[in-house]
Amino acid sequence: MRFDHRFAVRCLTVAWLTSLGWGQAAAAPFVPTSDAQILERLPSRISDPRARELQNLRTEWRNQPQDAEISVRLARAYYNAVAAEGDPRYVGYAQAALAPWWTLPDPPTDVRVLRAILRQFDHRFEEALVDLDAAVASDLNNAEAWSWRAAIHMVQANYAQARRSCEMLAPLTTPLIATACTAQVDATTGRTAEAARSLRQALQDTALKSAGASDGQAAQRLWVLTRLAETEERRGAYKEADTAFREALALQIDDVYLQAAYADFLLDQGRAAEVPSLLKGRGRADVLLLRQALAARALKAPEAAALSRELGARFDAARLRGDTTHRKEESRYVRSVLGESSASAAANALRLATENFAEQREPADARILLEAALTAKNPAAADPVLQWMAKSGIDSVVLKRLAAQLASQPGTKQ
Repeated sequence: MRFDHRFAVRCLTVAWLTSLGWGQAAAAPFVPTSDAQILERLPSRISDPRARELQNLRTEWRNQPQDAEISVRLARAYYNAVAAEGDPRYVGYAQAALAPWWTLPDPPTDVRVLRAILRQFDHRFEEALVDLDAAVASDLNNAEAWSWRAAIHMVQANYAQARRSCEMLAPLTTPLIATACTAQVDATTGRTAEAARSLRQALQDTALKSAGASDGQAAQRLWVLTRLAETEERRGAYKEADTAFREALALQIDDVYLQAAYADFLLDQGRAAEVPSLLKGRGRADVLLLRQALAARALKAPEAAALSRELGARFDAARLRGDTTHRKEESRYVRSVLGESSASAAANALRLATENFAEQREPADARILLEAALTAKNPAAADPVLQWMAKSGIDSVVLKRLAAQLASQPGTKQ
């Protein structure tokens, strides 16, 4: 099959977004008081190529909703929009496009891979892996399936399977993406410096080719630069991390994960004043609204209370829907945005972080649980993270610092 590198990179980006626990949890329905009341201002999108592409694909799909090829193209376009705009409603639109095949035990392979992508968005990881395993069993050259398999296994801390998927992906993709896939495994299993070096070298090797790069090449560089920035940050090379983040942003590609990751970096570095301009007008996704609220609280900005209320309404609405994919972000909200010092708030943040880590085990998930355990003064609650750190061999200055702080708390096992 033809491998669309642009889509694959978007897939990998949204995989990390999903592991962040992001999404837009709509608040309770709002009833306008008059017909003239403005509910929302939508940006003009007449000149937006993505909007035109979606419109054209929707027209084709409405005329031929049973055509699998058209449906898959539309679902892919919707999914690209998730990473760019931060609006998970596109995931529902993508699922609707695949409705004729959604419950089939053996749908066409392209449909099966996209069904896996949509299932993992809801944290239905095992179901997604069943589809992906079936896809690669029928076609070992299915690069999209291998890339998603790697991403899900990383979330589950199954590094042997993630590395195998990267090895199978390597001959099917570009050298840049192949290197980045393996480097993300290395960066989580004790080879952070080596991962950073390989990423820098791969970017340097493709630098000359990127002049006048296509959208797909630019998207690849953005994804790899973001991985490099996070890897440098993990090992405490903050200047290098900032440089990589800025290079990624300079590509001027809308990417919610990049914006969230850089906002976190700025907050950690005491540069909260730079966050509002970075995220201006980007609060449709919870993951970015949370960073806006964190910055506003750090700056004691007048909008802090309003942002906190909006986040709270979104999380309340998610719970009413039975949506539990937001637990990591809500734990951070309860602990950091609300700023409540009560034992009940600390316990709630710890519960959310614990439940989240039981489901997905990436460095950001580990950090949330360590911080929640510290706030709750419950060192024993961090044992799953400490065991994961020892087993994975992860080399993270932040995680090690938090673990040391926990070790100094009363009640910690020596």
